Amino acid sequence: MQPHAEPGGSPAVDTPGLVRDLSSLDTAMLDLAGGKAANLGELMSAGLPVPDGFCLTTEAYRRATGAPASLLPGLAYVQAALKPEPGAGPVDPSALAGLAAAARSAILAAPIPADVAAAVEQAYRGLGHDVPVAVRSSATAEDLPFASFAGQQDTYLNVVGVAPALEAVRKCWASLWTDRATTYRAGLGIDPAGVALAVVVQRMVEAETAGVMFTANPLTGRRGHAVIDASPGLGEAVVSGAVNPDHYVVDALTGRVLERKPGDKKVAVRAVPGGGTRTIEAPDAAAGECLDDAQATALARLGRQAEQYFGAPQDIEWAIDGSGTLWLTQSRPITTLYPVPQRTGAQGGTGTRVYLCFSLAQGLTRPITPMGRAVFRLIASSVAQAARFHVPDPRRGPSPYAEAGQRLYFDLTTPLRSTVGRWILPRVFDIMEARSATLLRQLFDEPAFSVTRRTPLALLRHVVPAAVRASPGVAPSGDVQAGCCTPPPGPLHPRLRGCPGSAARCRTRRAP
Repeated sequence: MQPHAEPGGSPAVDTPGLVRDLSSLDTAMLDLAGGKAANLGELMSAGLPVPDGFCLTTEAYRRATGAPASLLPGLAYVQAALKPEPGAGPVDPSALAGLAAAARSAILAAPIPADVAAAVEQAYRGLGHDVPVAVRSSATAEDLPFASFAGQQDTYLNVVGVAPALEAVRKCWASLWTDRATTYRAGLGIDPAGVALAVVVQRMVEAETAGVMFTANPLTGRRGHAVIDASPGLGEAVVSGAVNPDHYVVDALTGRVLERKPGDKKVAVRAVPGGGTRTIEAPDAAAGECLDDAQATALARLGRQAEQYFGAPQDIEWAIDGSGTLWLTQSRPITTLYPVPQRTGAQGGTGTRVYLCFSLAQGLTRPITPMGRAVFRLIASSVAQAARFHVPDPRRGPSPYAEAGQRLYFDLTTPLRSTVGRWILPRVFDIMEARSATLLRQLFDEPAFSVTRRTPLALLRHVVPAAVRASPGVAPSGDVQAGCCTPPPGPLHPRLRGCPGSAARCRTRRAP
């Protein structure tokens, strides 16, 4: 495989339908490999450092459980009880726990088919003799853009030998039915009959330091700020919440460490020779930090590469081995970020942008219906056209108009980068929304929003026509305005007799 294989190791062997090499997987194989394995295959395709290994596909799970024709009786009963029905209410939480336990028991009691066991043994031996591996669950409804299932299925670390690996595989299959995963699927309305689980078997990283990284700040929503948690030993201590880790925030664009908060790191999870892990006290770990600036910056750079490859912010697990090599062991989309406003009209500029939530500024805290947003797009387009801005499709709104989370936004970047805009906008918001005014003034010092327009001419070209149109008694052209100003031929309808559109009135509205 492979640039990732260690000296003396050989690549895993593909067994049709049952085992696939990790490097051969991509997100188009979700039904075969599950979300975790598919994402690892994509990371390898992107040239990022991922430990080599193989994937036992969902076909192996289906053979072991008899799906779909000869499903294990206990599992068939659970799937029937949890099948979403139109108009049916949610399943009682206490019943969910019992059903999940019944499904796990059925899978743990079932034998592993001989061909599946043989495929796992062949692929495992291809990694080396009794090589320590991590055995991870990879469900078909896992690590998706709309559902992460983070930590809801099992992972077994430092597994050594064929028999322990097969037992870890069986436990991973059963973990598809943990209480948390079963409840999560039921809440999302996912049919349990359509869910299966693949298993990732990866060479273990002998981690000196490990943890998690978010390529966007999950607390503030700030894109481009990598948030890294790190602790000595295996990453399980951080993922499980057993330790208070070191915390770093890194600007992924510049590589500058913006924030660092050392944790107490009182415990560490370490691999045990011969297999398994143990949690040990680490009283001296708090004295030093896990990462220096160079390592934190290198991690943020890898995270940015993964984010750009997948096209979305990522939640990544990573490790650093004794030689200082960085490894990525998992990547999934962050599903809890508030969406970035998306332009619905003509595309504007690129780079960092400033958006105003117009609906919130108007006191509308709730999402706006599709019909309401359509009306606002037409109103905004009408205003933009009156100011002689080009609007290709009024139904999609003008260029600065954007939507996110069913709310309305306007791009303020262009006026923020002009001298006139900087004078007008904060004064308007001092009256309209004082907190926005304060924030706008803070942005004046940001290099990304430096002034590029210093004269008011461009603004006047748009403001004057709009003001003329809005002024009574002035027509925008040499022709008499259409509408009630032009009296129809013949006698006026009684309801129009009071209209100011008499000939005299129209004459006064003729442009000079």
